Amino acid sequence: MGVVNLTSENFDEQIGKGRVLVDFWADWCGPCKTLGPVIEELATEYSDKAIVAKVNVDNEKKLAIRYKVMSIPTVILFEDGNEKKRFVGLQPKSTYSAEL
Repeated sequence: MGVVNLTSENFDEQIGKGRVLVDFWADWCGPCKTLGPVIEELATEYSDKAIVAKVNVDNEKKLAIRYKVMSIPTVILFEDGNEKKRFVGLQPKSTYSAEL
Protein backbone atom coordinates (compact mmCIF):
# COMPACT_ATOMS: atom_id res chain seq x y z
CA MET A 1 0.00 0.00 0.00
CA GLY A 2 2.81 2.42 0.80
CA VAL A 3 2.83 5.44 3.04
CA VAL A 4 -0.46 7.33 3.30
CA ASN A 5 -0.29 11.13 3.40
CA LEU A 6 -2.70 12.43 6.00
CA THR A 7 -4.43 15.80 6.08
CA SER A 8 -7.10 17.33 8.27
CA GLU A 9 -9.66 16.03 5.77
CA ASN A 10 -8.73 12.33 5.98
CA PHE A 11 -6.96 11.98 9.33
CA ASP A 12 -9.82 10.84 11.58
CA GLU A 13 -11.13 8.39 9.00
CA GLN A 14 -7.70 6.82 8.45
CA ILE A 15 -6.79 6.39 12.12
CA GLY A 16 -10.27 5.26 13.15
CA LYS A 17 -9.87 1.52 12.56
CA GLY A 18 -6.98 -0.79 13.29
CA ARG A 19 -3.36 0.11 13.91
CA VAL A 20 -1.95 3.23 12.29
CA LEU A 21 1.61 4.48 12.70
CA VAL A 22 1.78 8.23 11.99
CA ASP A 23 5.02 10.13 11.39
CA PHE A 24 4.73 13.88 12.09
CA TRP A 25 7.51 15.51 10.05
CA ALA A 26 8.64 18.56 8.04
CA ASP A 27 10.79 19.11 4.93
CA TRP A 28 13.37 21.19 6.80
CA CYS A 29 13.92 18.60 9.57
CA GLY A 30 17.17 16.64 9.18
CA PRO A 31 16.20 13.73 11.47
CA CYS A 32 12.85 13.53 9.63
CA LYS A 33 14.72 13.03 6.35
CA THR A 34 16.73 10.22 7.95
CA LEU A 35 13.52 8.61 9.22
CA GLY A 36 11.73 8.86 5.85
CA PRO A 37 13.17 5.70 4.27
CA VAL A 38 12.51 3.75 7.49
CA ILE A 39 8.85 4.81 7.38
CA GLU A 40 8.69 3.66 3.74
CA GLU A 41 10.15 0.26 4.68
CA LEU A 42 7.69 -0.15 7.56
CA ALA A 43 4.79 0.67 5.24
CA THR A 44 5.86 -2.14 2.91
CA GLU A 45 6.76 -4.69 5.56
CA TYR A 46 3.66 -4.21 7.72
CA SER A 47 1.07 -3.48 5.02
CA ASP A 48 -0.98 -6.48 6.15
CA LYS A 49 -0.96 -5.41 9.83
CA ALA A 50 -1.09 -1.62 9.92
CA ILE A 51 -1.37 1.60 7.98
CA VAL A 52 1.81 3.67 7.98
CA ALA A 53 1.21 7.36 7.39
CA LYS A 54 2.80 10.80 7.46
CA VAL A 55 1.63 14.27 8.47
CA ASN A 56 3.58 17.30 7.28
CA VAL A 57 3.37 19.62 10.31
CA ASP A 58 4.01 22.72 8.20
CA ASN A 59 0.93 21.97 6.08
CA GLU A 60 -1.20 20.55 8.90
CA LYS A 61 -0.54 22.80 11.89
CA LYS A 62 -3.93 22.04 13.45
CA LEU A 63 -3.15 18.32 13.59
CA ALA A 64 0.24 19.02 15.16
CA ILE A 65 -1.43 21.20 17.79
CA ARG A 66 -4.24 18.70 18.38
CA TYR A 67 -1.74 15.95 19.16
CA LYS A 68 0.65 18.25 21.04
CA VAL A 69 3.57 17.59 18.70
CA MET A 70 6.28 19.79 20.19
CA SER A 71 9.31 18.22 18.52
CA ILE A 72 9.79 16.37 15.27
CA PRO A 73 10.03 13.71 14.24
CA THR A 74 7.23 12.46 16.47
CA VAL A 75 5.74 9.09 15.59
CA ILE A 76 2.43 8.08 17.16
CA LEU A 77 0.90 4.63 17.07
CA PHE A 78 -2.89 4.73 17.05
CA GLU A 79 -5.18 1.77 17.62
CA ASP A 80 -8.84 2.20 16.68
CA GLY A 81 -8.44 5.98 16.85
CA ASN A 82 -6.73 6.08 20.26
CA GLU A 83 -3.11 6.96 20.89
CA LYS A 84 -1.29 3.86 22.18
CA LYS A 85 2.38 4.87 22.02
CA ARG A 86 4.43 7.96 21.19
CA PHE A 87 8.04 8.16 20.03
CA VAL A 88 9.76 11.55 20.09
CA GLY A 89 12.98 11.98 18.16
CA LEU A 90 14.72 9.64 15.80
CA GLN A 91 14.41 5.99 16.84
CA PRO A 92 15.85 2.84 15.27
CA LYS A 93 13.60 0.86 12.94
CA SER A 94 13.47 -1.98 15.48
CA THR A 95 11.68 0.29 17.97
CA TYR A 96 8.78 0.84 15.58
CA SER A 97 8.80 -2.77 14.37
CA ALA A 98 8.45 -4.03 17.93
CA GLU A 99 5.24 -2.03 18.33
CA LEU A 100 3.75 -3.03 14.99
